[in-house]
Amino acid sequence: MTDLTLYTHPRSRGRIVRWMLHEVGAEYTSEYLLYGSSMTEAAYKQINPMGKVPAIRHGDAIITECAAICAYLADAFPEAGLAPPTDRRAAYYRWMFFAAGPLEAAITNAALGVDLKPEQEAFVGYGHMQRVLDTLEGAVSGSGWICGDAFSAADVYVASQINFGLQFGTIEKRASFEAYAARAIDRDAWREANDLDNAAMERHGQAESGGS
Repeated sequence: MTDLTLYTHPRSRGRIVRWMLHEVGAEYTSEYLLYGSSMTEAAYKQINPMGKVPAIRHGDAIITECAAICAYLADAFPEAGLAPPTDRRAAYYRWMFFAAGPLEAAITNAALGVDLKPEQEAFVGYGHMQRVLDTLEGAVSGSGWICGDAFSAADVYVASQINFGLQFGTIEKRASFEAYAARAIDRDAWREANDLDNAAMERHGQAESGGS
């Protein structure tokens, strides 16, 4: 019996966490929740008061928010080697949380049709979409990974954001983005996780999507 549970929905950012779980080789169970019903019930709100997925329970620890879960799992399963040594984590933290912060905010605003005025750009923090994408492109260009030569949890998170964005048209198609995403998902862990979520779509899929 495993002490690690993934709370998810196949149409959610839970796909990122499942990929990460397979990268670290964790044994886990899945609990699927539905939008508008079990996700907002009192039992699950004990796990995540926001009433959204994904979340994990690992023993007595509860972790929500995708970037936080990826960072946690890298530390909880150090034998997988998905986090750099603590004295070499500058790029690791920088780009994982760049993707969780400025990139996510810019994509969300663009998808909602929020057209910022020049005087509002400083207020939102990321400035404007082109600045965000140009910064991201600089980070993923080349043949290495986000932190150098070694694939890490930051690549799981950043590549997931880019791959989703390219699929759904929320990130501009650039050769560097396509090459990085293709390289990142060309991994057994991604294929295993993706197959599981695709199969779960037949049982739990809904038109709605969301998650953290």
